[in-house]
Amino acid sequence: MLYIIYKKNVKHCFLYARLTLFFINLGKKKCVMFYYEIHKKLSNIFDTSQEKIVDAELGISIHNIKFESVAADGVLPGSKLLKCDLHHCEFDSAKADKYSSETGLLGIPDYLIKENLKYTISVIKNSEVTQVDEVVILFHGLNEKKWDKYLPWAYELVKKSNVAVLLYPISFHMDRAPEQWSDRKLMFEVAQHRGQDLFENSDSSYVNAAISSRMEAHPQRMFWSGLQSYSDVIEIVKDLRAGSFKYINANAKINLFGYSIGSFLSVILMMSNPNGIFSDSKLFCFCGGMTIDRMFPISKYIMDARAAIAMQKVFAQLLTTNFSSDLRLGHYQDCDLHPNESWFKTMLRYNHFQHERENRFKKLERKIKAYVLEQDVVAPPIEALNTLKGGYRSINIDVQIDDYPFHYTHMVPFPLTSKNAEEVTVAFEKTINSAIEFYKS
Repeated sequence: MLYIIYKKNVKHCFLYARLTLFFINLGKKKCVMFYYEIHKKLSNIFDTSQEKIVDAELGISIHNIKFESVAADGVLPGSKLLKCDLHHCEFDSAKADKYSSETGLLGIPDYLIKENLKYTISVIKNSEVTQVDEVVILFHGLNEKKWDKYLPWAYELVKKSNVAVLLYPISFHMDRAPEQWSDRKLMFEVAQHRGQDLFENSDSSYVNAAISSRMEAHPQRMFWSGLQSYSDVIEIVKDLRAGSFKYINANAKINLFGYSIGSFLSVILMMSNPNGIFSDSKLFCFCGGMTIDRMFPISKYIMDARAAIAMQKVFAQLLTTNFSSDLRLGHYQDCDLHPNESWFKTMLRYNHFQHERENRFKKLERKIKAYVLEQDVVAPPIEALNTLKGGYRSINIDVQIDDYPFHYTHMVPFPLTSKNAEEVTVAFEKTINSAIEFYKS
């Protein structure tokens, strides 16, 4: 009965909001833009090749900063020497990193992909504010190549809470990958080859061909590229604290916003809290928050079946054998040697290191919140509950489950359509408001 009352109240709220938006937008001059209009406007002005962009209508400025990775050498496969500087040890590259099936463009060793070493981070802020006292670092999802989807999210955070939003591109994503990986003709040929045997593979497409080929060939890439991103984020925070970002207070509060696989990376950052840099931070997980084995990324837009199965299989074997077949990864997953980086292994499979993971989450109560969607099949809400609240629901981490009154997917939570413009806009604002209220609480 309570559930029915709740659903009715939600329906009435959406109806009220829809009518409100209708009357606000009535007439020739619009006072409020719909979600798809904000998206279009931001997509048109966003350009990482420009150092600074100011839009008077939207009231924002976008600052693009060139950044050079400090963590790639010695870590990424293809380095002249694979090593751990902290413990002064070296690893046999031939045994540590194997490339079984990659050829040509997709077979380039990771360290030799120059786009991944020097890249651009973008900061969006209110143009009328000289310096902000709070910044949100936003992490995107898997296999993303453009920031367009996230620009309205950043804009809404900026306009409603006067924060700066730093868009961080994860290794080998966005503009950190060769353009050929997004070339429809080249990747269509790769996808055709991967999808020849329908009994062995599904959901192969030119969109996911590059990431699927690379992940199937070497699933451990998830950790090595993640370690590069993890380390670079630490360096960015150091730069911020040193006053390198003139429009962000050196003592600004730092919060995190993670979507999908971005939630996975940001959860590990919160769990490890390197040098205490996130002690005062909060993390908002949107469509994420669960262990990797409880996410289902098989999609024409994310990863094909063969790659996803290979990734799960390899990590299951490594965990079961205590990384005996991969000494380099085992070194970094030794909690005595690498107490911070080794939190990665606790987020790989739900039934492994559950006790350690849940004890850590208990210490992060009220510092993490998840906002998940009822019809999301990639990041199911029940798995966010299982991971963040624990098997016995003994962890006081808020997991909010919502169900928008329109068709949506994990990849497109807010459709760019005029048909449901009011409902989409209301749902979008409700989601971002949840994040803002959490950060302020």
